[in-house]
Amino acid sequence: MADTATQPPASSLASTPASDQLVRLRVEGMTCAGCVGKVEAALKKAEGVAEAEVSLTGAVAVVHGQGLDAQELAAAIRSTGFGAVPMLRRETLTERREAMDRRRQETVKKWYSRVVVGAVIWLPLETLHWFGGMMGIDAHKGGWLWFSVIAATIALIYLGSAFYASAWKAARAKTTNMDTLISIGATAAFLLSIANLVRMQQGAHDVPLYFTEAAGLLTLISIGHWLESSMTAKAGVALRELLALQPEEVTKLAAAEDAEGETVRTEEVMPGDLILVRPGERVAIDGEIVSGSSSLDESVVTGESIPVDRAEGGEVVAGSMNLTGRLVVKSSTDGSSTTLARIAEIVLNAQSGKTKIQRLADKVAGVFVPAVLAVAAVTVLVWGLWVGDWGTGIISATTVLVISCPCALGLATPTAVMVGSGAASRRGILVRSAEALERASAVRLIAFDKTGTLTLGKPEVVQAEDGVLAKAAAIAAASTHPLSIAIVEAAKARGLELPPAGNIAETPGVGLMGMVMGERVEIVSASRAIERKIELPEMPEDASVSAVLVGGTLLGVIAFRDEPRPEAADLLKTLRERGIEPHLLSGDRPGVVSAMAARLGIDPANAHGGLSPEEKVKMVQQLSQADETPASPGQKGEKLVTLAMVGDGINDAAALAEAGANGGIGIAMGTGANVAIESADVVIPGERITSLEELLSIGRLTMRTIKQNLTLSFAYNTMAIPAAAFGLLGVHGPIIAALAMALSDTSVIGNSLRLAARLRRPGPIEP
Repeated sequence: MADTATQPPASSLASTPASDQLVRLRVEGMTCAGCVGKVEAALKKAEGVAEAEVSLTGAVAVVHGQGLDAQELAAAIRSTGFGAVPMLRRETLTERREAMDRRRQETVKKWYSRVVVGAVIWLPLETLHWFGGMMGIDAHKGGWLWFSVIAATIALIYLGSAFYASAWKAARAKTTNMDTLISIGATAAFLLSIANLVRMQQGAHDVPLYFTEAAGLLTLISIGHWLESSMTAKAGVALRELLALQPEEVTKLAAAEDAEGETVRTEEVMPGDLILVRPGERVAIDGEIVSGSSSLDESVVTGESIPVDRAEGGEVVAGSMNLTGRLVVKSSTDGSSTTLARIAEIVLNAQSGKTKIQRLADKVAGVFVPAVLAVAAVTVLVWGLWVGDWGTGIISATTVLVISCPCALGLATPTAVMVGSGAASRRGILVRSAEALERASAVRLIAFDKTGTLTLGKPEVVQAEDGVLAKAAAIAAASTHPLSIAIVEAAKARGLELPPAGNIAETPGVGLMGMVMGERVEIVSASRAIERKIELPEMPEDASVSAVLVGGTLLGVIAFRDEPRPEAADLLKTLRERGIEPHLLSGDRPGVVSAMAARLGIDPANAHGGLSPEEKVKMVQQLSQADETPASPGQKGEKLVTLAMVGDGINDAAALAEAGANGGIGIAMGTGANVAIESADVVIPGERITSLEELLSIGRLTMRTIKQNLTLSFAYNTMAIPAAAFGLLGVHGPIIAALAMALSDTSVIGNSLRLAARLRRPGPIEP
């Protein structure tokens, strides 16, 4: 048979690939990209760990490996000075949503309280500093002086406690972090002021005091963290919206005929339970309708806003909205393992993962803090030993420490990825990893499967003898392949009686085989029949052909035609306008593939027919290497494009996986076979092939935002550190530095939120 594609329920959308052991841990106390690097390094040294990724914004560590011990992994994290708690079971959506909201509220509340206290302490000091002379007050004498000392001390103790605790944990772990810089900077300004205060008591004149700066420094940094936590929460709103789609409680019935039932929590639902879903309620579980009919909005899963009709025997998925009728659904999963839960898992994994560019930024951040400490030390020594002004040296070094905090660097990528993956999920597109989103931005060549991808996947029989069709339908009835479905429907339409069949087996890329009335009947593709030296009659050039064999001898042939999707030609035109070259890969006859390519406007040279699953893999490998061109004679070229493979069938699974292995991405149609979906890096919803264009646009916009964020972050540090070291910010340098640091963080997050606003607009996404 030709291309293989199955039509499973929407719940297959969220299938996840089988993999090695996976452990998740909550990580507490991380403040910057340097923290992330230290936690990852500690995890990777633990026994059995193959891969570890830590999310700063999600506060989660995801560890893959064999023989993993969650408690040992938690201990490894704690050895670096951070808190860690293993997530020993799958959390329900309610628990995840509540945990996210609790962490967000606790973080925002923590920093808000510090902002309020800091403002109460710092603003009077700042007012006294600037306007004391106008009011006849000398801030450096008497009670006003000691007010400054006491206020700054309170600021250091209360506002600085979080920074000091974090810095101390890092020091105990023989490492440094962002809070190391802040702690040293604030302490240096305070101790210099104490030293100058002692000199004043001994009769010295015109010595500067920096109590106001010490309090202002910690207050402004607290304001920055408060804004950062508030804005980061907004960046993750798409995931929280997704988590909120599953009802916390359901009505459980003892029998389908019951009018009322008992209210239970969704996580208590078990397979086989009967759940009542009233009009206007969301479906909480996956299952089969055993009573009733209704229209359902499944846009959360398929991305398709048009409601679908479901009746008794139909399947429903969690998160769907019941619009019109009363339904009784027999649960097929427990309440914690629904399609919606698995979709949330995929989105969370994508947001916890990292792009290549983020890994590079993390490496930079890992050496950034020690480098800044070295610059600060050199600043003090140069000002003290060369210029002879130790006071200015200490203030300049303090400014260097504060202005260099790599918060913006750590937030540049994860906030944009959070927004991009969330926007994709809102449109029904499931991106399994941050790296897949990054690769989507670089796609320059797309290899499409034909049947069910660029075509409707609903072929019709256009030529077949009744006897041939009846025997073929007898074994085709056990298959969900589009051609098998077409054979059975054609036999029913002709009123043919199907003989009994058994021992039916389906082989991807080969065909069907079974026993019919004691005879071995096979349905194979025309190319397979020709390989077996079986001579076929003349058939229409633009028709797909399957041969029906009995006992290895040709009984007859069946010809099919499949129409292209109405939107396929426009999609391919748009891709070409973007500089993306489409190819067509199919197991169908070359003539059929060429005819379809001509109808869709694909270059004839890019139409590849008669491919087995293994040959599709080789073609993906070949196309992945096709754009390696030498930079100059004798030099090895560099890969200039990223390839995407789009398919939906069993025989596409290996090619989808191969695309990912070659630095590209495998993209599966949501209505495709489970094995194809499990092999893909991205799943696009239902039959909406136009979602491919949305995916590429989201990928490009996300990467553009990441690059803008990193540029802002690096430009800020490149200009700020020299200015601070040379004393260009003056005696108020620490205050200016704290304000600049807060602005750099909020500018990066604000840029990501700008992307979020753009992606939330209805309609097409302009890249």
